[in-house]
Amino acid sequence: MRVGHPTRRAFELAEGEALLELQGVRVKYGGIEALRGISIYVRRGEIVSLIGANGAGKTTTLKSIMRLVPLAAGTLRFGKRDVSQLTTEEMVEAGVSLVPEGRAIFPSLTVRENLELGAYLHRDKRAMKETLSDIAELFPRLAERWRQEGGTLSGGEQQMLAIGRALMARPALLLLDEPSLGIAPKLVSQIFRAVRRIASAGVTILLVEQNTHMALATSHRAYVLRGGEIALEGPAIRLAANPEIQAAYLGG
Repeated sequence: MRVGHPTRRAFELAEGEALLELQGVRVKYGGIEALRGISIYVRRGEIVSLIGANGAGKTTTLKSIMRLVPLAAGTLRFGKRDVSQLTTEEMVEAGVSLVPEGRAIFPSLTVRENLELGAYLHRDKRAMKETLSDIAELFPRLAERWRQEGGTLSGGEQQMLAIGRALMARPALLLLDEPSLGIAPKLVSQIFRAVRRIASAGVTILLVEQNTHMALATSHRAYVLRGGEIALEGPAIRLAANPEIQAAYLGG
Protein backbone atom coordinates (compact mmCIF):
# COMPACT_ATOMS: atom_id res chain seq x y z
CA MET A 1 0.00 0.00 0.00
CA ARG A 2 1.12 3.54 -0.81
CA VAL A 3 -1.41 5.51 1.22
CA GLY A 4 1.26 7.40 3.14
CA HIS A 5 3.58 9.76 1.28
CA PRO A 6 7.15 8.45 1.77
CA THR A 7 8.80 11.86 1.88
CA ARG A 8 6.25 13.08 4.41
CA ARG A 9 6.69 10.01 6.55
CA ALA A 10 10.40 10.67 6.83
CA PHE A 11 10.45 14.31 8.06
CA GLU A 12 14.11 13.69 8.91
CA LEU A 13 12.85 11.75 11.92
CA ALA A 14 14.26 8.46 13.12
CA GLU A 15 11.82 5.64 13.85
CA GLY A 16 10.41 6.26 17.32
CA GLU A 17 10.88 10.05 17.33
CA ALA A 18 7.83 12.22 17.96
CA LEU A 19 6.03 13.13 14.74
CA LEU A 20 3.39 15.10 16.66
CA GLU A 21 3.76 16.91 19.97
CA LEU A 22 1.34 19.08 21.92
CA GLN A 23 2.80 21.07 24.82
CA GLY A 24 0.58 22.83 27.34
CA VAL A 25 -2.31 23.19 24.88
CA ARG A 26 -5.36 25.07 26.13
CA VAL A 27 -8.58 25.58 24.17
CA LYS A 28 -11.54 27.70 25.28
CA TYR A 29 -15.12 27.83 24.04
CA GLY A 30 -16.27 31.17 25.37
CA GLY A 31 -15.77 30.98 29.13
CA ILE A 32 -15.39 27.19 29.17
CA GLU A 33 -11.89 25.74 29.09
CA ALA A 34 -12.20 22.53 27.06
CA LEU A 35 -8.48 21.65 27.18
CA ARG A 36 -6.52 22.60 30.27
CA GLY A 37 -2.87 22.52 29.31
CA ILE A 38 -2.55 19.03 27.86
CA SER A 39 0.77 17.65 26.64
CA ILE A 40 0.85 14.56 24.45
CA TYR A 41 3.12 13.12 21.78
CA VAL A 42 2.78 10.54 19.02
CA ARG A 43 5.90 8.82 17.75
CA ARG A 44 6.42 8.14 14.08
CA GLY A 45 4.86 4.76 13.28
CA GLU A 46 2.62 4.57 16.36
CA ILE A 47 -1.10 4.11 16.86
CA VAL A 48 -2.06 6.19 19.90
CA SER A 49 -5.56 6.38 21.39
CA LEU A 50 -7.34 9.10 23.32
CA ILE A 51 -10.01 7.63 25.58
CA GLY A 52 -12.37 9.12 28.14
CA ALA A 53 -15.98 10.04 28.80
CA ASN A 54 -18.03 12.29 26.54
CA GLY A 55 -16.97 15.89 27.01
CA ALA A 56 -13.48 14.98 28.22
CA GLY A 57 -11.80 16.91 25.39
CA LYS A 58 -10.93 14.12 22.94
CA THR A 59 -12.53 15.60 19.82
CA THR A 60 -11.35 19.08 20.79
CA THR A 61 -7.80 17.72 20.87
CA LEU A 62 -8.12 16.49 17.29
CA LYS A 63 -9.69 19.80 16.22
CA SER A 64 -6.84 21.73 17.82
CA ILE A 65 -4.30 19.63 15.91
CA MET A 66 -6.20 20.15 12.66
CA ARG A 67 -6.37 23.91 13.42
CA LEU A 68 -10.17 23.91 13.44
CA VAL A 69 -10.19 25.64 16.83
CA PRO A 70 -7.71 28.29 18.00
CA LEU A 71 -5.21 27.61 20.78
CA ALA A 72 -5.61 29.79 23.86
CA ALA A 73 -2.11 28.72 24.95
CA GLY A 74 0.53 26.10 24.23
CA THR A 75 2.40 24.90 21.16
CA LEU A 76 1.84 22.29 18.49
CA ARG A 77 4.77 20.67 16.69
CA PHE A 78 4.58 18.42 13.64
CA GLY A 79 7.81 16.85 12.51
CA LYS A 80 10.41 19.46 13.35
CA ARG A 81 8.08 22.43 12.75
CA ASP A 82 6.07 24.63 15.07
CA VAL A 83 2.68 24.53 13.35
CA SER A 84 0.69 26.34 16.03
CA GLN A 85 -0.23 29.16 13.65
CA LEU A 86 -0.96 27.18 10.48
CA THR A 87 -4.39 27.03 8.86
CA THR A 88 -6.33 23.81 8.34
CA GLU A 89 -5.41 23.74 4.65
CA GLU A 90 -1.74 24.21 5.54
CA MET A 91 -1.97 21.29 7.96
CA VAL A 92 -3.32 19.09 5.17
CA GLU A 93 -0.48 20.26 2.93
CA ALA A 94 1.97 19.45 5.73
CA GLY A 95 0.70 15.86 5.90
CA VAL A 96 -2.19 15.65 8.39
CA SER A 97 -5.67 14.28 7.53
CA LEU A 98 -8.76 14.11 9.74
CA VAL A 99 -11.63 11.62 9.56
CA PRO A 100 -14.28 13.57 11.52
CA GLU A 101 -16.90 12.17 13.86
CA GLY A 102 -20.05 11.61 11.83
CA ARG A 103 -18.03 11.01 8.65
CA ALA A 104 -19.22 14.17 6.79
CA ILE A 105 -19.24 12.58 3.34
CA PHE A 106 -21.01 14.26 0.41
CA PRO A 107 -24.21 12.19 0.02
CA SER A 108 -25.09 13.28 -3.53
CA LEU A 109 -21.62 12.56 -4.92
CA THR A 110 -20.48 9.10 -5.98
CA VAL A 111 -17.97 7.07 -3.99
CA ARG A 112 -15.25 7.89 -6.48
CA GLU A 113 -16.11 11.62 -6.50
CA ASN A 114 -15.97 11.71 -2.69
CA LEU A 115 -12.55 10.07 -2.80
CA GLU A 116 -11.21 12.40 -5.46
CA LEU A 117 -12.18 15.41 -3.33
CA GLY A 118 -9.71 14.14 -0.73
CA ALA A 119 -6.88 14.74 -3.21
CA TYR A 120 -7.85 18.33 -4.02
CA LEU A 121 -4.46 19.72 -2.96
CA HIS A 122 -2.52 17.29 -5.14
CA ARG A 123 -1.83 17.66 -8.83
CA ASP A 124 -0.10 14.31 -9.40
CA LYS A 125 -2.70 12.28 -11.32
CA ARG A 126 -0.54 9.16 -11.29
CA ALA A 127 -0.24 9.27 -7.50
CA MET A 128 -4.00 9.79 -7.23
CA LYS A 129 -4.67 6.71 -9.37
CA GLU A 130 -2.24 4.67 -7.26
CA THR A 131 -3.96 5.77 -4.05
CA LEU A 132 -7.42 5.00 -5.48
CA SER A 133 -6.14 1.52 -6.28
CA ASP A 134 -4.79 1.12 -2.75
CA ILE A 135 -8.12 2.21 -1.23
CA ALA A 136 -9.99 -0.25 -3.45
CA GLU A 137 -7.69 -2.98 -2.11
CA LEU A 138 -8.12 -1.80 1.48
CA PHE A 139 -11.92 -1.51 1.22
CA PRO A 140 -13.26 -3.86 -1.50
CA ARG A 141 -16.82 -2.81 -0.60
CA LEU A 142 -16.03 0.67 -1.93
CA ALA A 143 -14.62 -0.72 -5.16
CA GLU A 144 -17.92 -2.56 -5.69
CA ARG A 145 -19.81 0.73 -5.26
CA TRP A 146 -17.54 3.13 -7.18
CA ARG A 147 -20.42 4.84 -9.03
CA GLN A 148 -22.93 4.67 -6.18
CA GLU A 149 -23.95 7.86 -4.36
CA GLY A 150 -22.36 8.18 -0.94
CA GLY A 151 -25.69 8.79 0.78
CA THR A 152 -26.94 5.34 -0.24
CA LEU A 153 -24.13 3.50 1.56
CA SER A 154 -24.52 1.85 4.97
CA GLY A 155 -22.99 3.53 8.01
CA GLY A 156 -19.98 1.22 7.93
CA GLU A 157 -19.44 1.78 4.22
CA GLN A 158 -19.66 5.54 4.73
CA GLN A 159 -16.98 5.24 7.41
CA MET A 160 -14.77 3.35 4.97
CA LEU A 161 -15.39 6.13 2.45
CA ALA A 162 -14.49 8.83 4.98
CA ILE A 163 -11.23 7.04 5.82
CA GLY A 164 -10.48 6.52 2.15
CA ARG A 165 -11.10 10.19 1.39
CA ALA A 166 -8.64 11.21 4.14
CA LEU A 167 -6.05 8.80 2.76
CA MET A 168 -6.29 10.38 -0.69
CA ALA A 169 -4.16 13.24 0.67
CA ARG A 170 -1.44 10.62 1.38
CA PRO A 171 -0.94 11.83 4.96
CA ALA A 172 1.89 11.15 7.34
CA LEU A 173 -0.54 11.48 10.26
CA LEU A 174 -4.15 10.29 10.24
CA LEU A 175 -6.56 11.59 12.90
CA LEU A 176 -9.54 9.27 13.42
CA ASP A 177 -12.54 10.49 15.42
CA GLU A 178 -14.90 7.74 16.62
CA PRO A 179 -14.59 5.37 13.64
CA SER A 180 -16.86 2.72 15.22
CA LEU A 181 -19.72 5.06 16.12
CA GLY A 182 -23.07 3.86 14.76
CA ILE A 183 -21.59 0.93 12.83
CA ALA A 184 -22.64 -2.73 12.89
CA PRO A 185 -20.24 -4.90 14.97
CA LYS A 186 -19.13 -6.98 11.97
CA LEU A 187 -18.05 -3.87 10.09
CA VAL A 188 -16.32 -2.44 13.17
CA SER A 189 -13.89 -5.37 13.03
CA GLN A 190 -13.24 -4.66 9.34
CA ILE A 191 -12.62 -0.98 10.05
CA PHE A 192 -10.06 -1.75 12.74
CA ARG A 193 -8.30 -4.34 10.59
CA ALA A 194 -7.99 -1.59 8.00
CA VAL A 195 -6.62 0.82 10.63
CA ARG A 196 -3.87 -1.67 11.45
CA ARG A 197 -3.07 -2.11 7.75
CA ILE A 198 -2.88 1.66 7.27
CA ALA A 199 -0.43 1.88 10.16
CA SER A 200 1.64 -0.96 8.74
CA ALA A 201 1.89 1.02 5.48
CA GLY A 202 3.70 3.77 7.40
CA VAL A 203 0.92 6.16 8.41
CA THR A 204 1.02 7.33 12.04
CA ILE A 205 -2.42 7.31 13.68
CA LEU A 206 -4.04 9.26 16.53
CA LEU A 207 -7.37 7.64 17.39
CA VAL A 208 -10.36 8.86 19.39
CA GLU A 209 -12.65 5.91 20.08
CA GLN A 210 -15.55 5.24 22.45
CA ASN A 211 -15.05 1.46 22.09
CA THR A 212 -12.27 1.32 24.69
CA HIS A 213 -11.72 -2.43 24.30
CA MET A 214 -11.04 -2.03 20.58
CA ALA A 215 -9.00 1.15 21.00
CA LEU A 216 -6.61 -0.35 23.54
CA ALA A 217 -6.33 -3.62 21.61
CA THR A 218 -5.34 -1.68 18.48
CA SER A 219 -3.00 0.94 19.99
CA HIS A 220 0.58 1.03 21.14
CA ARG A 221 -0.08 3.72 23.75
CA ALA A 222 -3.05 5.65 25.09
CA TYR A 223 -3.99 8.78 27.00
CA VAL A 224 -7.03 9.02 29.27
CA LEU A 225 -8.63 12.47 29.23
CA ARG A 226 -10.79 13.69 32.09
CA GLY A 227 -12.21 17.20 32.25
CA GLY A 228 -9.82 18.52 29.60
CA GLU A 229 -6.73 17.13 31.34
CA ILE A 230 -4.57 14.03 30.98
CA ALA A 231 -5.56 11.73 33.83
CA LEU A 232 -3.52 8.66 32.86
CA GLU A 233 -1.15 7.65 30.10
CA GLY A 234 1.01 4.69 29.17
CA PRO A 235 1.28 1.55 27.03
CA ALA A 236 -2.16 0.40 25.92
CA ILE A 237 -1.65 -3.10 27.30
CA ARG A 238 -0.85 -1.67 30.74
CA LEU A 239 -3.83 0.67 30.74
CA ALA A 240 -6.12 -2.21 29.73
CA ALA A 241 -5.00 -4.04 32.89
CA ASN A 242 -5.45 -0.97 35.12
CA PRO A 243 -8.35 -1.55 37.59
CA GLU A 244 -9.44 2.09 37.33
CA ILE A 245 -9.67 1.85 33.52
CA GLN A 246 -11.44 -1.51 33.73
CA ALA A 247 -14.04 -0.15 36.15
CA ALA A 248 -14.64 3.11 34.28
CA TYR A 249 -14.44 2.06 30.64
CA LEU A 250 -14.19 -1.72 30.24
CA GLY A 251 -17.06 -2.90 32.41
CA GLY A 252 -14.68 -4.55 34.87
